[in-house]
Amino acid sequence: MATITHLTETTPNVSVEELLAGFHPSYRFGEVSFNTYRPDPRQPSQAEAVTKLQRFAESVGKSSSGGFFGKLFGKKETAKNGIYLDGGFGVGKTHLLASLWHAAPGPKAFGTFVEYTNLVGALSFRQTVDVLSQYKLVCIDEFELDDPGDTVLMSRLMRELSDAGVKLAATSNTLPGALGEGRFAAVDFQREIKTLSEQFDVHRVDGEDFRHRGLPEAPKPMDDAQLESFAAERYPESTLAVDDFADLVAHLSKVHPSRYRQLLAETQVLVLHNVDTITDQSVALRFVVLADRLYDKDVPIIASGKPFSELFTEEMMAGGYQKKYFRAVSRLTALAREGQIGEVAL
Repeated sequence: MATITHLTETTPNVSVEELLAGFHPSYRFGEVSFNTYRPDPRQPSQAEAVTKLQRFAESVGKSSSGGFFGKLFGKKETAKNGIYLDGGFGVGKTHLLASLWHAAPGPKAFGTFVEYTNLVGALSFRQTVDVLSQYKLVCIDEFELDDPGDTVLMSRLMRELSDAGVKLAATSNTLPGALGEGRFAAVDFQREIKTLSEQFDVHRVDGEDFRHRGLPEAPKPMDDAQLESFAAERYPESTLAVDDFADLVAHLSKVHPSRYRQLLAETQVLVLHNVDTITDQSVALRFVVLADRLYDKDVPIIASGKPFSELFTEEMMAGGYQKKYFRAVSRLTALAREGQIGEVAL
């Protein structure tokens, strides 16, 4: 018999140790390696990325002429303290980054760009620097700058970690020098953006961008009256989180995004009543974080109301955060398809 819980009744208290324990590759990339990556023979940059990252993994934890005083008084370094994989969606950048994390010695951290900014919000900037400076490797997936505050924040964080000798690895579909374009007056923050780009050796990973095919077709929302009975019958041994969409959205504003992973700790299936279009940008961005954590954990979704293709307004889908929103819609749609008809989200 299914167990019923409610996310709106859950407010996780998370210690620093518990927060940091979550900085590892998600379930989907829990056992990947360089050997399980399959480079496209038509795209030599993919095989080259494997070679570069293998060499980079071997350098993690080894002393170098890096660090603040090495940079101030030592000889000019031939290799940078970080590596940056630039490329479109669907070319395996996260797979490669997770493979690097698995291959390198610890202590080490793996998280999305948003998770690191949320970590700073939860701990404070100085405590985050103090904690991550003890790591040998920090991996940043989906590196992107969405506002001036993040630009200054991540510029300082990366610089201080690099000065402490921490190896950095990042993925993005935007070159370091172009971070922030289209979102704010990036020209006003060229110093911070230049500082970021100077931390990394950039490698372009070419390949087909699967997201250019557009959003996958969303499954038709279910009849609200049948929602819970369908979920209980389909997942009889699972823990179902059953919530009204509006109530869940309101509750997310009371839980720091750094704790969304713990918010979903017991959830195996999400049942959402009356999904509706989000019209507030701050609410939408919080839901994007929840979508990422649901996808990381591979939580099937069974929902009524509007399809996830209508979750965000047309203005949002065409605005400066469109990459985030397209990713969220794609992931939520895949999880809804898995929940309703059994197709596993990839």
